[in-house]
Amino acid sequence: MIRTDKTESGALLLLVAGAKGAIGSTLAAAVAVMQRDPALVLPSLTTGNLFSFLGALQATRLAGWDIIDESLTAAIQRHGVIPESIWKPHAQELDRIQVLRAPAPGDDLPTQVEQLSRDIGNFKSQYAGARLVFLNLLPAAPQRNFADCRSIAELYARTEAGCMPDLAYALAAVAAGVPVVNFTPNPVEIPVLLDEAVRQRVPLAGRDGKTGQTYLKVVLASALKARCLTIDGWYSLNILGNADGANLMDPGRAAEKLSNKTRLLDEILGYKVGENYPAPTHKVHIDYYPPRGDAKEAWDAIDFKGMFGLPMSIRINLLGRDSILAAPLALDLARWVSVLQAAGRSGAVPELGFYFKKIIGESPPFTFQDQLTSLARLERECKEKITAGSKGQGA
Repeated sequence: MIRTDKTESGALLLLVAGAKGAIGSTLAAAVAVMQRDPALVLPSLTTGNLFSFLGALQATRLAGWDIIDESLTAAIQRHGVIPESIWKPHAQELDRIQVLRAPAPGDDLPTQVEQLSRDIGNFKSQYAGARLVFLNLLPAAPQRNFADCRSIAELYARTEAGCMPDLAYALAAVAAGVPVVNFTPNPVEIPVLLDEAVRQRVPLAGRDGKTGQTYLKVVLASALKARCLTIDGWYSLNILGNADGANLMDPGRAAEKLSNKTRLLDEILGYKVGENYPAPTHKVHIDYYPPRGDAKEAWDAIDFKGMFGLPMSIRINLLGRDSILAAPLALDLARWVSVLQAAGRSGAVPELGFYFKKIIGESPPFTFQDQLTSLARLERECKEKITAGSKGQGA
């Protein structure tokens, strides 16, 4: 049955896997707050002044899935990311957000995809005329390698129940023509999915949102490279006390995130940090420390050399709010992939590397300046294609 109260032509509908997690619930609060007090949210968006031809940001809506049965306001309160004075005036709107039960972990991949495909079809009917985007905000999961799968059918045959739950969401979204943002470290962008995304004309952005420590690492490493200063070693420590921190204490779940955070430095610099030492000198550690909650702390010790090989060092201490840094980027990326779909782009989008630790796609930009340049070029290309398309339709 179509619910006409949700018929909003041109609205951006975020379909969020993990809607009641720390980032998902913070994003839901931002969407609700934007309706009445946009000045609290819009200045934090990198796309806040872009894509005016897509309509007002206040037209953004949110729905999704979670395995937890509590209300969305209860989830916000449990995570403790946002003060009550900010979210409580919007409690009624937040608890009206439709969060469906996620597929059962014990179901096989085809069963999960079938359920999610029905859900997405229902969302399309309920929000008639809206532009849908899928946001993957699920926790890091133990990894499996499906890169050699030659078809979706083979992928179905090789995956056991509960394996990489976000893969089912991505498959269902692509099949439904819904753009995908993979904000997690889980490598869902396997070749058969990327091929299907091209066939379905769906853009896919990822992987692993770059929010705090790694963002600063890219900026600083790019600056040292530009100054011809050689990085000799880089030690990074993260402490956080939210569910993400607890989840990452499992080595199998943390492996991909740690790999993304480590590999990126060599990609920026064009050489292996510490290659002249008998042991690695780029080290990244994540530690669960419950008193911090969502307010994570990151320490970096950077050793580098200048002329004559003389050593110098930098120390950085970041006191950040994990979900407050992440949620605006997730919204930015949702807007980007919606614009990219309108511009006719499909498959991987490496030009969005500014937002990710591990960039998917060919010839991605690694240094900070190259990433900014790629974004500006991508914006121009999208605007030109959409404008040309509009003129063609008018003719």
